[in-house]
Amino acid sequence: MTQADFALILPEVALSVLALALLMLGAYGGKDKMARPVLWLTVAGFVLTAAWVGMRDATGTGFGQMLIVDTFARFAKVTLLLGAAAVLAMSADYMDRRGLLRFEYPILMILSVVGMMVMVSAGNLLSLYMGLELQSLALYVMAAIRRDSARSSEAGLKYFVLGSLSSGILLYGASLVYGFTGTADFGGILDAVRGGELSLGLLFGLVFLLVGMAFKVSAVPFHMWTPDVYEGSPTPVTAFFATAPKVAAMALIARVMFAAFGHVPGDWSQIVAALAVMSMFLGSVAAIGQKDMKRLMAYSSIAHMGFALVGLAAGNQAGVAAMLLYMAIYSVMNVGTFAFIMSMERDGKPVTDIASLNLFAQAQPIKALVVLVLMFSLAGVPPMLGFFAKYGVLAAAVDAGMGWLAILGVIASVIGAYYYLRIVYLMYFGAAGQVLNSRTGVVQYGLMIASAVVIVLGAVTMLGVDNAAAAAAQSLVGALGN
Repeated sequence: MTQADFALILPEVALSVLALALLMLGAYGGKDKMARPVLWLTVAGFVLTAAWVGMRDATGTGFGQMLIVDTFARFAKVTLLLGAAAVLAMSADYMDRRGLLRFEYPILMILSVVGMMVMVSAGNLLSLYMGLELQSLALYVMAAIRRDSARSSEAGLKYFVLGSLSSGILLYGASLVYGFTGTADFGGILDAVRGGELSLGLLFGLVFLLVGMAFKVSAVPFHMWTPDVYEGSPTPVTAFFATAPKVAAMALIARVMFAAFGHVPGDWSQIVAALAVMSMFLGSVAAIGQKDMKRLMAYSSIAHMGFALVGLAAGNQAGVAAMLLYMAIYSVMNVGTFAFIMSMERDGKPVTDIASLNLFAQAQPIKALVVLVLMFSLAGVPPMLGFFAKYGVLAAAVDAGMGWLAILGVIASVIGAYYYLRIVYLMYFGAAGQVLNSRTGVVQYGLMIASAVVIVLGAVTMLGVDNAAAAAAQSLVGALGN
């Protein structure tokens, strides 16, 4: 390892050192007493690291082409770091009031985020797997962190078993790719397929790689873990699952497809398009019958990952830019939505039943208005920011000659709008019933309002995120011409 190699991964090293320091602080300072300080130090660490990554100019490859730091990686890292910081900050009050706040929780989140940062900078099949497993191992524990809950333990076990299966499939695909190309570096694989045709064995390797990565974004038919894990995990953990890991996994898929197989988009774009169609329709249809907010958001995430995959299926720079913008907007919408879900309670106990929202607007008009904005945006109703996110990926598909995919996306979006608008209907016009309390911490309430404001104002200016996404896509796809 040279000094230049080390300079490229300074943010990851800094977060790893922070995790070790906070672990010692929690262990020797008293578990209960140090839980909140550790949490807020972690939030500060995420925010400062995001600012550091966004402003630093360090780019290049390191560790023998195993890690790539470019504008694409920086965009994904900033997005996932800010998403993790927001989720952790708004979970403090929720976890503390329910006796779930342990100092291990933010430390596990740091380790998971470090794995995600390695994932989006992966330049080699081995570094890809290393980052993926570091992220996943921490998430398995986080899903089961509520040790006194059978549902939380079940969620962690299901996620672990199915996650291990997907990791095995991904490793098998990686071994096939290595066997037929003679290299594990993405650059070497790209040179090996420069001729434009894949051998049957290499094509199988590509398919297995896609299957393993599709599990991480809960794309159909590899989504089976999502509803149960979302419902069984503590709500703050569910909120984390719905934001940062999704951004990292989508960025990883884009990295592998373009950095390693960018010369043969015709061999993988149809596979990604099929995943997108199945995810959009299953997520949209299955969510209609859900009665629990967390399960509804699970199917919602499946549908939204389908829309993000539409951008990747386009196989061009515009599609990657649209996907990155979509994931940034999706993270904002989910932060606001889960901040509201965490505030739902009755008699001091958390409630996630959708029917409990009946006439909520009469008791909490401001929160109801915020939820209305969030639901309209998730449904893709103009002029909310979510509409422009969907429009971007569908337009990229049309420009790539995949108009059929865009038409199917519009149909799926119309179907999905039902269950989002149903929530709005219940809040304003539902039947009278038991009153739902809504206890919200200051940070939690602020993030709810901020998410709604960003969704409304972002539709006017995009807040510069669209330009950043375009530059990130250029750094990834533009390298193919070299």
